[in-house]
Amino acid sequence: MAVVVKLSNTSDSNELSALDALRDLCAKDMARVNKLIIDNMESKVPLIPQLAGHLIAAGGKRLRPLLTLASAGICNYRGQSHISLATAVEFIHTATLLHDDVVDDSDLRRGRDTANAVWGNQSSVLVGDFLFSRAFRLMVQSDSIRVLDILANASAIIAEGEVAQLTTANNTDTEEDSYLNVISSKTAALFAAACQIGAVIAERPNHEEAALYQYGLNLGIAFQLVDDYLDYGAPDNRLGKDVGDDFREGKITLPVIIAFRRGNSKEQEFWRRTLESLNQNEDDFNYAQKLLNEHSALSETQVRARGYTETARAALNVFPQGPHKKALEDVVDFCVDRSH
Repeated sequence: MAVVVKLSNTSDSNELSALDALRDLCAKDMARVNKLIIDNMESKVPLIPQLAGHLIAAGGKRLRPLLTLASAGICNYRGQSHISLATAVEFIHTATLLHDDVVDDSDLRRGRDTANAVWGNQSSVLVGDFLFSRAFRLMVQSDSIRVLDILANASAIIAEGEVAQLTTANNTDTEEDSYLNVISSKTAALFAAACQIGAVIAERPNHEEAALYQYGLNLGIAFQLVDDYLDYGAPDNRLGKDVGDDFREGKITLPVIIAFRRGNSKEQEFWRRTLESLNQNEDDFNYAQKLLNEHSALSETQVRARGYTETARAALNVFPQGPHKKALEDVVDFCVDRSH
């Protein structure tokens, strides 16, 4: 059954101007990736392309596959494997989103109803599994055991991060290091792998492969920290979900960890009531925002994010100047300056 999926990005062009160079640079390759996405969503079971297409058609930045394409470009790769691998990266990401929304019981993603809200948890989990299987089929087409090892390991690390997050959920005693370990696994691992495989397929030396891995890892951590900040500070109509979702679900993120550590006993009791017991009143989110601002937790989170992006930028120093390097540097600025 054919499903029409709109794959063009509809985000505000001014807001995403730092991504423009990367999108323009990778436009031809990304068009091939988009076609491969549609081709590999096909199934004799109509619900599979319908459900997968629902999430993919919601848009998103396509940042991870773009990173794979750009990383191959900065390494002067001249083959074709980067197309199938960028598609595999996007499928891994989409599968994890489907599973995340089930675990988090979310009902809004990128401004639209989540797949689990429309079709139920069972269908979402199983279609996520389908996308994982398609991702691995695409990986095999690269004929690189090393690439398969990197992406398979990243998938396992993501799953470990999801499980680890369950141990920190609703736990205000969570330490900063524990939280950073979770987001390094849950979010940054795929960023790192998406970049690293560009060097692998181009058969570049180890120091270039390590540089792209470090670029992706630090960029991914920064990306998640900005998400943490935005959940308490972005306008609802820009974030693609309800502002305050993390608070309402009792998620322990870096701004909360900072505010809890700096707060007095009364404030700490507030966080325990609202995040551990999920006993929340109508005005609690506004008070949470007030505490975060009083303790500079949001601004501190932004500072930490910028620190990781500067580490990411420095990792690119091993590469000569060129359009792909410039585009990847621009992505660093986008990750910390975005409002959604």
